[in-house]
Amino acid sequence: EEDNMGRRYQVRATKCQLLVTSLFVTLLGLAVTILTIITRYGAHFSVISGVSSEANPYRIFHDIAFYSGICLSMILVLAALLSTVATVRESVCLMAMGFFCFAIVFCALIQAAFWKYTNNSEVEDAMMDVYDSVYEEVRRNLSSFRRQELATIHETFLCCGKQSPFGETGGIENETCPSEHMGTAREDCLQEIQDFLKKHMGFVSVLLIITVCFMVYGMILTSFLWFSIHFSNNLDRKGKYIFRETSKAVAQLPHQSKDFQPLNWETI
Repeated sequence: EEDNMGRRYQVRATKCQLLVTSLFVTLLGLAVTILTIITRYGAHFSVISGVSSEANPYRIFHDIAFYSGICLSMILVLAALLSTVATVRESVCLMAMGFFCFAIVFCALIQAAFWKYTNNSEVEDAMMDVYDSVYEEVRRNLSSFRRQELATIHETFLCCGKQSPFGETGGIENETCPSEHMGTAREDCLQEIQDFLKKHMGFVSVLLIITVCFMVYGMILTSFLWFSIHFSNNLDRKGKYIFRETSKAVAQLPHQSKDFQPLNWETI
C-alpha cells in the first residue's frame, strides 16, 4: 500500500512538472516569435535584405530565418497545449502527440545548431558581401539609387564606409555618411555589421540552448506519463464509467415504485 501511494505521488509530481514545463514552453514560443519578427522587420536586417540586387546572398537567409522561426514557435505552442490537455484528461493519444512535437523541435534545433557550428560565418559573410557590392558599385559609377541605399546602410548601422589603410576618408564617405556621424563613427561598416550580428547570434544561441533543454525534459516527462496512462498505473482517473443496475429494471418512474433502487457507478 505504501509503495502504491509512493507511485501515485510520483505520477502527480510528474504531472505538475509537465504543466510547469508547458507554461515555460509557451513562453519560449512567444520569445521565438518576437525574435523572428525582430529578425524579419528589424531595421538592420531589412536594410541589407532590401538591397535591390538580383544576386543578394543574404535575402535567402532572411526568408529562411523568418519562416523557420514562425513554424518553430507554432510547434512549441502546440506542444505546450497538447501536453497540458493530455495531462488534465490523461489521454494516451494527446500525450503521444505532445511527445512527438517535442521531438520534432528537438531534432530541428539540433540540426540548426549543427549548421550554425559548421557554417558559423556564412550569414555574416553574406551581409558583408551585400555591403561590399553596394559600396563598389557606388565607387564605380556613382549611381544615385545605389548611393541612396549606401547612405541608408550608413545611417542604420551608424558607420561610415570602409576603413582606409591610410586613415583617409574618400569621396564616397563624404557623400553618403551623415555629417553628424563623420567624426563619431569609430569602426568601418564591415566591422560594425560583424559586431552587430555577433550580438544577435548570441541571443539566438542562448535561446536555442534553453529550448533544447526544455525539449529534452518535456520528452522525458511525456514518455513517463504515457506509460503510466497506458498501463493505468496510479492515476487519478481510470477508464470509463458505465451504468450497472443493482436490481431488475423497473418500468415505472422512481416516484411510482417502492422497489426502485438507484444505479451504481462502476469503472472499467
